[in-house]
Amino acid sequence: MLGTALLAASRSRRVRAMVTKSRVTRRVVTRFIAGDDADAAVEATRRLTTGGFAVTLDRLGEDTVDRAQAEAARDGYLQLIALLADHGLAAGSEASLKLSAMGQALPGGGEELAADNAYAICAAAAGAGMTVTLDMEDHTTVDSTLGILGDLRKDHPWVGVALQSMLYRTEADCRDLAGAGSRIRLVKGAYAEPKSVAHAAKSDVDAAYERCLGILMGGLGYPMVASHDPRMIAAAQRLADQHGKGSDDFEFQMLYGIRTSTQEQLRSQGSRMRIYVPYGDDWYGYFMRRLAERPANVGFLLRSLVTK
Repeated sequence: MLGTALLAASRSRRVRAMVTKSRVTRRVVTRFIAGDDADAAVEATRRLTTGGFAVTLDRLGEDTVDRAQAEAARDGYLQLIALLADHGLAAGSEASLKLSAMGQALPGGGEELAADNAYAICAAAAGAGMTVTLDMEDHTTVDSTLGILGDLRKDHPWVGVALQSMLYRTEADCRDLAGAGSRIRLVKGAYAEPKSVAHAAKSDVDAAYERCLGILMGGLGYPMVASHDPRMIAAAQRLADQHGKGSDDFEFQMLYGIRTSTQEQLRSQGSRMRIYVPYGDDWYGYFMRRLAERPANVGFLLRSLVTK
Protein backbone atom coordinates (compact mmCIF):
# COMPACT_ATOMS: atom_id res chain seq x y z
CA MET A 1 0.00 0.00 0.00
CA LEU A 2 2.71 2.47 0.99
CA GLY A 3 4.83 1.57 -2.02
CA THR A 4 1.89 2.04 -4.38
CA ALA A 5 1.14 5.46 -2.89
CA LEU A 6 4.75 6.56 -3.25
CA LEU A 7 4.89 5.40 -6.86
CA ALA A 8 1.73 7.41 -7.55
CA ALA A 9 3.32 10.41 -5.83
CA SER A 10 6.34 10.10 -8.11
CA ARG A 11 4.05 11.24 -10.95
CA SER A 12 2.34 14.04 -9.03
CA ARG A 13 3.43 17.57 -9.92
CA ARG A 14 2.02 18.92 -6.66
CA VAL A 15 3.92 16.43 -4.51
CA ARG A 16 7.02 16.95 -6.65
CA ALA A 17 6.95 20.68 -5.96
CA MET A 18 6.48 20.15 -2.24
CA VAL A 19 9.25 17.55 -1.90
CA THR A 20 11.86 19.20 -4.12
CA LYS A 21 11.56 22.57 -2.37
CA SER A 22 12.20 21.11 1.07
CA ARG A 23 15.71 21.74 2.41
CA VAL A 24 15.36 18.74 4.71
CA THR A 25 14.50 16.46 1.79
CA ARG A 26 17.56 17.65 -0.09
CA ARG A 27 19.75 16.64 2.83
CA VAL A 28 18.22 13.15 2.77
CA VAL A 29 18.59 12.92 -1.01
CA THR A 30 22.37 13.15 -0.70
CA ARG A 31 22.32 9.63 0.72
CA PHE A 32 21.03 8.27 -2.60
CA ILE A 33 22.30 10.82 -5.18
CA ALA A 34 26.00 11.57 -5.82
CA GLY A 35 25.39 15.25 -6.61
CA ASP A 36 23.84 17.71 -9.03
CA ASP A 37 26.37 17.67 -11.87
CA ALA A 38 28.98 15.70 -13.78
CA ASP A 39 31.81 16.92 -11.54
CA ALA A 40 30.07 15.29 -8.57
CA ALA A 41 29.68 12.07 -10.56
CA VAL A 42 33.40 12.09 -11.39
CA GLU A 43 34.31 12.60 -7.74
CA ALA A 44 32.02 9.72 -6.67
CA THR A 45 33.60 7.55 -9.34
CA ARG A 46 37.08 8.38 -8.10
CA ARG A 47 36.16 7.55 -4.51
CA LEU A 48 34.40 4.29 -5.33
CA THR A 49 36.95 2.96 -7.81
CA THR A 50 39.77 3.77 -5.38
CA GLY A 51 37.89 1.57 -2.91
CA GLY A 52 37.80 -1.35 -5.33
CA PHE A 53 34.30 -0.89 -6.76
CA ALA A 54 33.16 -0.46 -10.35
CA VAL A 55 30.48 2.11 -11.20
CA THR A 56 27.57 2.63 -13.53
CA LEU A 57 26.49 6.25 -13.82
CA ASP A 58 22.93 7.45 -14.39
CA ARG A 59 22.33 11.09 -15.38
CA LEU A 60 18.90 11.59 -13.87
CA GLY A 61 16.00 12.79 -15.99
CA GLU A 62 13.23 10.86 -17.70
CA ASP A 63 10.29 13.18 -18.43
CA THR A 64 11.69 14.54 -21.68
CA VAL A 65 9.19 16.81 -23.43
CA ASP A 66 11.01 17.91 -26.61
CA ARG A 67 13.94 17.25 -28.91
CA ALA A 68 16.11 19.94 -27.34
CA GLN A 69 15.79 18.31 -23.92
CA ALA A 70 16.66 14.90 -25.36
CA GLU A 71 19.74 16.32 -27.06
CA ALA A 72 20.76 18.03 -23.82
CA ALA A 73 20.53 14.66 -22.06
CA ARG A 74 22.73 13.11 -24.75
CA ASP A 75 25.25 15.94 -24.47
CA GLY A 76 25.28 15.55 -20.69
CA TYR A 77 26.44 11.95 -21.06
CA LEU A 78 29.02 12.94 -23.65
CA GLN A 79 30.37 15.53 -21.22
CA LEU A 80 30.50 12.92 -18.45
CA ILE A 81 32.39 10.42 -20.61
CA ALA A 82 34.91 13.09 -21.63
CA LEU A 83 35.45 14.14 -18.00
CA LEU A 84 35.95 10.55 -16.87
CA ALA A 85 38.48 10.01 -19.66
CA ASP A 86 40.32 13.23 -18.75
CA HIS A 87 40.63 12.03 -15.14
CA GLY A 88 41.68 8.49 -16.07
CA LEU A 89 38.45 7.02 -14.71
CA ALA A 90 36.63 5.91 -17.85
CA ALA A 91 38.08 2.43 -18.43
CA GLY A 92 35.87 -0.17 -16.77
CA SER A 93 33.14 2.33 -15.89
CA GLU A 94 29.66 2.24 -17.37
CA ALA A 95 26.86 4.62 -18.29
CA SER A 96 23.23 3.70 -17.59
CA LEU A 97 20.73 5.24 -20.02
CA LYS A 98 17.00 5.75 -19.76
CA LEU A 99 15.76 5.90 -23.33
CA SER A 100 12.87 8.10 -22.21
CA ALA A 101 15.49 10.76 -21.41
CA MET A 102 16.84 10.29 -24.94
CA GLY A 103 13.42 11.16 -26.44
CA GLN A 104 11.87 7.69 -26.82
CA ALA A 105 8.30 8.78 -26.03
CA LEU A 106 8.25 11.93 -28.17
CA PRO A 107 5.66 11.93 -30.98
CA GLY A 108 6.81 11.90 -34.56
CA GLY A 109 10.06 9.96 -34.51
CA GLY A 110 10.91 9.80 -30.81
CA GLU A 111 12.09 6.19 -31.01
CA GLU A 112 14.49 7.00 -33.85
CA LEU A 113 15.75 10.07 -31.97
CA ALA A 114 16.39 8.00 -28.84
CA ALA A 115 18.25 5.39 -30.87
CA ASP A 116 20.44 8.04 -32.52
CA ASN A 117 21.21 9.70 -29.19
CA ALA A 118 22.00 6.38 -27.55
CA TYR A 119 24.24 5.42 -30.47
CA ALA A 120 26.27 8.62 -30.05
CA ILE A 121 26.76 7.81 -26.37
CA CYS A 122 27.75 4.21 -27.11
CA ALA A 123 30.31 5.38 -29.69
CA ALA A 124 31.85 7.81 -27.18
CA ALA A 125 31.83 5.15 -24.46
CA ALA A 126 33.58 2.66 -26.75
CA GLY A 127 36.31 5.18 -27.47
CA ALA A 128 36.86 5.75 -23.74
CA GLY A 129 36.86 2.08 -22.73
CA MET A 130 33.43 2.26 -21.09
CA THR A 131 30.27 0.20 -21.50
CA VAL A 132 26.60 1.21 -21.63
CA THR A 133 23.50 -0.46 -20.22
CA LEU A 134 19.95 0.54 -21.12
CA ASP A 135 17.71 0.93 -18.08
CA MET A 136 14.25 -0.59 -18.40
CA GLU A 137 11.22 1.51 -17.60
CA ASP A 138 7.53 0.58 -17.38
CA HIS A 139 6.11 -2.32 -19.39
CA THR A 140 4.92 -0.13 -22.27
CA THR A 141 8.55 0.60 -23.22
CA VAL A 142 9.96 -2.95 -23.23
CA ASP A 143 9.48 -3.80 -26.91
CA SER A 144 10.82 -0.43 -28.04
CA THR A 145 13.83 -0.67 -25.70
CA LEU A 146 14.71 -4.19 -26.83
CA GLY A 147 14.35 -3.11 -30.46
CA ILE A 148 16.79 -0.24 -29.92
CA LEU A 149 19.10 -2.61 -28.04
CA GLY A 150 19.22 -4.88 -31.08
CA ASP A 151 20.16 -1.97 -33.35
CA LEU A 152 22.87 -0.72 -30.98
CA ARG A 153 24.39 -4.20 -30.66
CA LYS A 154 25.04 -4.38 -34.40
CA ASP A 155 28.05 -2.10 -33.88
CA HIS A 156 28.42 -2.36 -30.10
CA PRO A 157 27.62 -5.96 -29.09
CA TRP A 158 28.55 -5.25 -25.45
CA VAL A 159 25.58 -2.93 -24.84
CA GLY A 160 23.61 -4.25 -21.84
CA VAL A 161 19.99 -4.00 -20.83
CA ALA A 162 18.01 -4.26 -17.61
CA LEU A 163 15.17 -6.77 -17.30
CA GLN A 164 12.55 -6.77 -14.55
CA SER A 165 11.55 -10.05 -12.92
CA MET A 166 8.15 -8.64 -11.94
CA LEU A 167 6.99 -8.78 -15.57
CA TYR A 168 5.54 -12.09 -16.76
CA ARG A 169 7.43 -11.84 -20.05
CA THR A 170 10.90 -11.53 -18.53
CA GLU A 171 11.73 -15.24 -18.31
CA ALA A 172 11.26 -15.51 -22.06
CA ASP A 173 13.29 -12.32 -22.60
CA CYS A 174 16.09 -13.80 -20.49
CA ARG A 175 16.13 -16.93 -22.64
CA ASP A 176 16.23 -14.82 -25.81
CA LEU A 177 19.04 -12.59 -24.55
CA ALA A 178 21.28 -15.03 -22.64
CA GLY A 179 23.62 -15.60 -25.59
CA ALA A 180 27.40 -15.22 -25.74
CA GLY A 181 28.60 -11.73 -24.85
CA SER A 182 25.16 -10.51 -23.81
CA ARG A 183 25.14 -8.35 -20.67
CA ILE A 184 21.86 -8.50 -18.72
CA ARG A 185 21.13 -6.58 -15.53
CA LEU A 186 18.40 -8.41 -13.63
CA VAL A 187 16.28 -6.26 -11.32
CA LYS A 188 12.99 -6.90 -9.54
CA GLY A 189 11.32 -3.77 -10.91
CA ALA A 190 10.33 -0.42 -9.45
CA TYR A 191 7.28 0.66 -11.47
CA ALA A 192 3.57 0.37 -10.64
CA GLU A 193 2.41 -2.25 -13.17
CA PRO A 194 -1.06 -3.72 -13.82
CA LYS A 195 -1.73 -7.31 -12.75
CA SER A 196 -2.33 -8.20 -16.38
CA VAL A 197 1.40 -7.91 -17.12
CA ALA A 198 3.19 -8.27 -13.79
CA HIS A 199 3.35 -10.33 -10.63
CA ALA A 200 1.62 -8.48 -7.80
CA ALA A 201 2.87 -10.43 -4.75
CA LYS A 202 6.44 -9.91 -3.56
CA SER A 203 6.89 -13.65 -3.15
CA ASP A 204 6.00 -14.19 -6.81
CA VAL A 205 8.41 -11.45 -7.92
CA ASP A 206 11.16 -13.07 -5.84
CA ALA A 207 10.45 -16.53 -7.25
CA ALA A 208 10.54 -15.13 -10.77
CA TYR A 209 13.85 -13.42 -10.00
CA GLU A 210 15.39 -16.77 -9.00
CA ARG A 211 14.05 -18.46 -12.13
CA CYS A 212 15.47 -15.68 -14.30
CA LEU A 213 18.80 -15.93 -12.48
CA GLY A 214 18.89 -19.63 -13.30
CA ILE A 215 18.36 -18.88 -16.99
CA LEU A 216 21.07 -16.22 -17.07
CA MET A 217 23.62 -18.17 -15.05
CA GLY A 218 23.02 -21.18 -17.27
CA GLY A 219 23.50 -19.11 -20.43
CA LEU A 220 26.59 -17.85 -22.23
CA GLY A 221 26.14 -14.18 -21.35
CA TYR A 222 27.29 -11.99 -18.48
CA PRO A 223 24.66 -11.70 -15.71
CA MET A 224 24.56 -8.51 -13.64
CA VAL A 225 22.75 -9.32 -10.40
CA ALA A 226 21.11 -6.08 -9.29
CA SER A 227 19.58 -6.77 -5.89
CA HIS A 228 20.05 -5.87 -2.23
CA ASP A 229 18.07 -8.91 -1.10
CA PRO A 230 20.31 -11.38 0.82
CA ARG A 231 18.24 -14.30 -0.51
CA MET A 232 18.78 -13.25 -4.13
CA ILE A 233 22.49 -12.70 -3.50
CA ALA A 234 22.80 -16.18 -2.01
CA ALA A 235 20.81 -17.64 -4.91
CA ALA A 236 23.12 -15.95 -7.41
CA GLN A 237 26.20 -17.38 -5.68
CA ARG A 238 24.67 -20.85 -5.56
CA LEU A 239 23.61 -20.77 -9.21
CA ALA A 240 26.98 -19.41 -10.32
CA ASP A 241 28.70 -22.34 -8.61
CA GLN A 242 26.19 -24.76 -10.08
CA HIS A 243 26.84 -23.50 -13.62
CA GLY A 244 30.60 -23.11 -13.25
CA LYS A 245 30.71 -19.31 -13.40
CA GLY A 246 33.69 -17.71 -11.69
CA SER A 247 33.98 -14.24 -10.22
CA ASP A 248 34.91 -12.79 -13.63
CA ASP A 249 31.79 -14.22 -15.29
CA PHE A 250 29.13 -12.15 -13.51
CA GLU A 251 28.82 -9.21 -11.16
CA PHE A 252 26.67 -7.84 -8.39
CA GLN A 253 25.18 -4.36 -8.65
CA MET A 254 23.74 -2.23 -5.86
CA LEU A 255 22.45 1.31 -5.56
CA TYR A 256 24.58 4.16 -4.29
CA GLY A 257 24.05 4.64 -0.57
CA ILE A 258 22.03 1.46 0.09
CA ARG A 259 23.39 -1.54 2.05
CA THR A 260 26.94 -0.26 1.88
CA SER A 261 28.13 -2.88 4.39
CA THR A 262 26.89 -5.65 2.07
CA GLN A 263 28.66 -3.97 -0.85
CA GLU A 264 31.90 -3.97 1.13
CA GLN A 265 31.43 -7.58 2.18
CA LEU A 266 30.89 -8.85 -1.36
CA ARG A 267 33.86 -6.87 -2.66
CA SER A 268 36.11 -8.17 0.12
CA GLN A 269 35.06 -11.73 -0.72
CA GLY A 270 36.34 -11.30 -4.27
CA SER A 271 33.04 -10.68 -6.06
CA ARG A 272 32.74 -8.02 -8.72
CA MET A 273 30.69 -5.23 -7.17
CA ARG A 274 29.38 -2.34 -9.29
CA ILE A 275 27.64 0.66 -7.71
CA TYR A 276 24.76 2.36 -9.54
CA VAL A 277 25.55 6.06 -9.13
CA PRO A 278 22.76 8.53 -10.01
CA TYR A 279 23.55 12.21 -10.35
CA GLY A 280 21.85 15.38 -11.56
CA ASP A 281 19.28 17.87 -10.31
CA ASP A 282 16.24 16.03 -11.75
CA TRP A 283 16.25 13.49 -8.92
CA TYR A 284 12.60 13.43 -7.81
CA GLY A 285 11.29 10.37 -9.71
CA TYR A 286 14.34 8.27 -8.84
CA PHE A 287 14.17 9.29 -5.18
CA MET A 288 10.49 8.40 -4.83
CA ARG A 289 11.02 4.96 -6.37
CA ARG A 290 13.79 4.28 -3.85
CA LEU A 291 11.39 5.18 -1.03
CA ALA A 292 8.73 2.91 -2.53
CA GLU A 293 11.10 -0.07 -2.72
CA ARG A 294 12.07 -0.19 0.95
CA PRO A 295 10.04 0.97 3.96
CA ALA A 296 13.35 1.48 5.77
CA ASN A 297 14.09 4.32 3.37
CA VAL A 298 10.83 6.00 4.35
CA GLY A 299 11.79 5.64 8.01
CA PHE A 300 15.16 7.22 7.26
CA LEU A 301 13.42 10.19 5.66
CA LEU A 302 10.93 10.59 8.52
CA ARG A 303 13.66 10.43 11.14
CA SER A 304 15.53 13.13 9.30
CA LEU A 305 12.45 15.33 9.22
CA VAL A 306 11.86 14.87 12.94
CA THR A 307 15.48 15.61 13.83
CA LYS A 308 15.62 18.72 11.65
